Amino acid sequence: MAKGIFSRMADIIKANINDLLNRAEDPEKMIRQMILEMEEAVNKATASVGTAVANEKRLERQCFEKKDQTKAWQKKAEFAVQAGEDDLARRALERKAALEEAAQDLSAALDESRRTSQQLKQQLMQLKAKLDEARTRQGTLIARRKTAEARKQIARGLSGVGDDAFSSFERFRQRVETEEAEAEAHQEIAGSEPSLEDAFTRLERKNTVEEELEVLKKKLGRTDA
Repeated sequence: MAKGIFSRMADIIKANINDLLNRAEDPEKMIRQMILEMEEAVNKATASVGTAVANEKRLERQCFEKKDQTKAWQKKAEFAVQAGEDDLARRALERKAALEEAAQDLSAALDESRRTSQQLKQQLMQLKAKLDEARTRQGTLIARRKTAEARKQIARGLSGVGDDAFSSFERFRQRVETEEAEAEAHQEIAGSEPSLEDAFTRLERKNTVEEELEVLKKKLGRTDA
């Protein structure tokens, strides 16, 4: 969705320059105003990129934490086996298994966040390049406008869909896309697995724990009488 927003912003900028200058009573004032609006758009896009990067760093930190906790519970399980506390070792391995699942989920989210951040950075660079181009061309565009007026009288105040209507349409479409994305996110957060699947998940985890316990016993030279 973010890619589409950046693309539409660039299209709006291009359409404004080509269309508004033809209809403006004061082209020089109009293009200065458009440059200001472009700068504001770039600032907002920069803030969005900053938010995406911050989210990426947060996920990265959480992922590392879960992996460190997994290693810690592995060591606790080994210690419990050495001490002959099989029940305690099982509990430690169960905790380790849960942390491993959480780490895998965070890792997948981190990969997606990294891809999103990279895309936003590239799109922001493109938007900044368009702004720089607009700044460079504003003098030329104004001069061309004045030359065209001198050669031919151009009708002012043409009828048709105004810029406000165009912007309102774009804002409405962005709002719909945002609400759709939020709805999907809420659905993922609120979703829960059926109890039957939960039961099988717990059973699989228990079997894994028992297998790891036996491996630890053999590794540490523990044999039950």
